[in-house]
Parts: sequence; structure tokens; C-alpha cells
Amino acid sequence: QVQLVESGGGSVQAGGSLRLSCTASGENYSSKCMGWFRQAPGKEREGVAALFIRDGNAHYTDSVKGRFTISQDNAKNTVYLEMNSLKPEDTAMYYCAADRPGGVCSWAGLLIGYWGQGTQVTVSS
Repeated sequence: QVQLVESGGGSVQAGGSLRLSCTASGENYSSKCMGWFRQAPGKEREGVAALFIRDGNAHYTDSVKGRFTISQDNAKNTVYLEMNSLKPEDTAMYYCAADRPGGVCSWAGLLIGYWGQGTQVTVSS
């Protein structure tokens, strides 16, 4: 069984920064891709940032480009999300996701992969 444990959420004022962490653990598990999704009340879940080993690139939703940075420590099966210049519209529950063995390394693959319990990010104006 693979478990994802997130940390680092909290409350900040607009313009502030937060750093989220997510560690995947499980016997013989090694992720090919990890990413972050978020869901605000009354809104659909959206992909925020992801790292795909297949192309070695980071992928971001347009609204966070230039403000958020995703990085990964492969040795620790840990992914980070550095969030700067936070805006009230970034307020949401943030979820970490990782691919399943044999799954496709893509946004869709992450959606059906392993998920963490979520960590709340609240940005006040």
C-alpha cells in the first residue's frame, strides 16, 4: 500500500509564501511522476503543478506560472511546491498525487493514482 503524506499548509496574507511537501511511502514504490492538485469550495479540482520523469519537465496551470515552483527529491520520494506571491484565489485544499505502478505519467495518470489527505492553504487579502 502506498501512502502520501502532505505538510506545509497554513494561512498567509496575500503576497506571502508557503512551501508544501509530500512524501510517498510504500514497499518497493518509486514514483515516475508526482504533482499537486487543488480544490476550492464550489469549484472543480484542478491540476496545479506536476513533474513527469518521461520528459523531465515541470508542468503548471497558467494561473500559477511564475509564482509556484515544483521540485522533487527522487531519493526521498518527496515532491515540494514552493508557492510565492500568493493570492486569495489560491485558497484551496491542496492534494499531492503520485502515479500507480504501470500507470501513465500524465495529468490523467495522476488523477487515478495515489492521493494524499490534503493540506489547507488559506490566503487572506
